[in-house]
Amino acid sequence: MCRIYASTDPRMCEAVTRSVRINGLVTSIRLEARFWDILDEMAAAEGVTTPRFLSVLYDEIMELRGEVRNFASLLRVICTTYLAQRPQRQRETVELAV
Repeated sequence: MCRIYASTDPRMCEAVTRSVRINGLVTSIRLEARFWDILDEMAAAEGVTTPRFLSVLYDEIMELRGEVRNFASLLRVICTTYLAQRPQRQRETVELAV
């Protein structure tokens, strides 16, 4: 079992910094490459660019909670939530197609 995880491409663990405009301000977000891949997938599923996705997400969090303490950490958690819900979304897509 551990070989599955141990064989992970080391490039997926490398930190990647991207500059994005959030709330009119340019900021840098540093995440591991794998998280950027997941965020890119999530944005594509929403039909928007990744920077736009992050901006809308940030605005929604601000509206809901009034603050964003650690956006990078929140993005990592959001990615894991997205992956955990993937099987359910796939089942729903199959059911809609039938």
